[in-house]
Amino acid sequence: MGNKLKGTKRQSDRAVASPSTKKVKLNDSKSKVAQLESEPDSSSEDLSVSEDDQESASNSGASDDDELDDLDEVEPDEDELDDLNEVEVGDVEEKENATKSVDPNKKTSREQHSEQRKLLSDRKLQRKSGAKVQDIKKLWEKLRVKHPAPTKAQRDKLCDEIWELSHDVINDLVLKHDASRVVQTLIKYSGKERRDKIVDALKGSFYQLATSAYGKYLLIKILHYGSKESREAIVNELHGKLRKLMRHREGAYVVEDLFVLYSTAAQKQQMIREFWGSEYAVFRDSGKGKTVVDIIKESSEKKQLIMQNLYGTIKASVEKGSTGFQILHAAMKEYVSVLVEDIDANDSAIRDFIDLLSEQFAELVHTQEGSEVACCIIALANAKERKGIIKSLKTHRQELIKNEYGNVVLITLFLAVDDTVLTYKSFCSEMFTSEELPPLVQDKFSRRPILYILRGLDGKYFSPNVKQALLKYQDLAYAKTSKKDKVIKRQELFDKSIEPIYKALLDSRESGEFDKLLSVNIGAQFITDLLTIATTNEKVNSKYRPQLLDTIFNKIIKGDILEDYHLLNKIPFMSRSIKALMHGNLFKFDNESKKLIQVEGAGNIPGIGVDFAERAVDEILSNDKLMDWTRGQPAFVLVAAYEVLQLANSKQAKTLQQQLKKEKKNLSKEDKGSNLLLELI
Repeated sequence: MGNKLKGTKRQSDRAVASPSTKKVKLNDSKSKVAQLESEPDSSSEDLSVSEDDQESASNSGASDDDELDDLDEVEPDEDELDDLNEVEVGDVEEKENATKSVDPNKKTSREQHSEQRKLLSDRKLQRKSGAKVQDIKKLWEKLRVKHPAPTKAQRDKLCDEIWELSHDVINDLVLKHDASRVVQTLIKYSGKERRDKIVDALKGSFYQLATSAYGKYLLIKILHYGSKESREAIVNELHGKLRKLMRHREGAYVVEDLFVLYSTAAQKQQMIREFWGSEYAVFRDSGKGKTVVDIIKESSEKKQLIMQNLYGTIKASVEKGSTGFQILHAAMKEYVSVLVEDIDANDSAIRDFIDLLSEQFAELVHTQEGSEVACCIIALANAKERKGIIKSLKTHRQELIKNEYGNVVLITLFLAVDDTVLTYKSFCSEMFTSEELPPLVQDKFSRRPILYILRGLDGKYFSPNVKQALLKYQDLAYAKTSKKDKVIKRQELFDKSIEPIYKALLDSRESGEFDKLLSVNIGAQFITDLLTIATTNEKVNSKYRPQLLDTIFNKIIKGDILEDYHLLNKIPFMSRSIKALMHGNLFKFDNESKKLIQVEGAGNIPGIGVDFAERAVDEILSNDKLMDWTRGQPAFVLVAAYEVLQLANSKQAKTLQQQLKKEKKNLSKEDKGSNLLLELI
């Protein structure tokens, strides 16, 4: 029997391989299949091969190997291959049809799926509280419908029914994917009393929930909707386990939310102390009221142990991909505060720490603690390490400059890095364009790095806390690495930036971005500050500044002042902006005397100051618009022009005074600006 089957198979293989005989043999096989289909009641003996066929098959089997070898060497042409492919496809389809006809008991796909669903349902029912869970889920399906959402009465009723079924099996629900969502919904829609009961039922299981792929969502829900007592219970139960949770894929997210969103200041300090070591994890009040610097000064042994524990936690979390977590940034801040206490002694640890964070440095800058760590690292890094940091940050340039804390990191780079060409190319060259610059200077955070380049750490733009922190990073940088003079460094950045900034603003006129910039207080202030900064750049002084001044003059002084949409009436800061252009560098308001005074030794900037005041007065008087300018915000502009011209002994001061006297009867004491004009004349 075996030889017969083997011979038949070889014969079939040879038929497929031989193009010349394939069609004949296949036709013969088709006729046999047709014959079999026409005689469904034939016995199995009728389907067997005759003795002559067996003999011929066995005889051919002897030479099968040689024939197959010969066939392997024959390569059929393309036409023959196409014929073979067509025949083979038809052969396969007939075989499939034949299989279906001979296996009438085979189940359909629908029947198989139905059996699988029934098997799965039976397994769920066999679980602990399986039947009850299925009843609970049916009620939950009604509760979570959003279109249309159940009324409050219906929702309360469903919550009561779910609680009645689930209050004694809560622990069986919370770790399952679907059942956990039931308890989450119950937490969301229940009152304080029921929430506290659920928390009491889950006490002792919070760590298990935190490390569960599904349970962590329930724990976060409890933190969000739970009472102060519930949160405190969770914090207390997880105390001592935070370092372990930070290294857990699921648990790290729970610790992060607990730290950032739901902990008090005292609880945050308690959580951070746990990273110092086992002593502080076991004894909750150990080290309370002390900083990590205070602790390490008490004992060198404690210093070594705390640094080792902090670095171990930080390294494990970074390797797990948790670099962006705020609680980790807080732990890094503790570690860095130890490093900066003695830079020389901790040099090796500093190098290792920088190397650990070099590839994920951008993950630090979005939090306050992370920003402080990033600034300290930049200050402590050597020239080569700073290049690596710049390389990792420049791809995040836009996010860096716009972020509340990231812009401080960028300013620290400007303060610390000696290679101003590198910093300019990495961050400024693409920033000073007509598309990017206008939106940046309208934002209170993103404008600060630009203002640093233009004006340094001016207290007008930097709060005392921010300025003090930046000066601390600068001192730290110059303690060991930075060498170039601080003034020269900023001046180099200024010289590279001033022309592109002017050009970007002028180019933005075509797109309308410049008009938008002028219509925002913070944008108008930036333009004014830019125009009142002296520069040695000839192209700026001879071309770009005059063009920018002409644009402002045409929009403000030449415009129809009586219209409500005029910028002097629409933008509160605009009158101060024009006054600043009239004051220039030569005049300033003295708060003690409450008068405008002349600044001694100040250099005159072309186009502003007296020049701008005279130009404005000429325009107003030559077009008989004086009365239009004697009320509201325009009146303050006239006051500023008169004061400047009077101090400069300009002839225009007397002319303006004479014209105002003619209009004295029309000036009103009720209007503040108009009243000031009356006092001047």
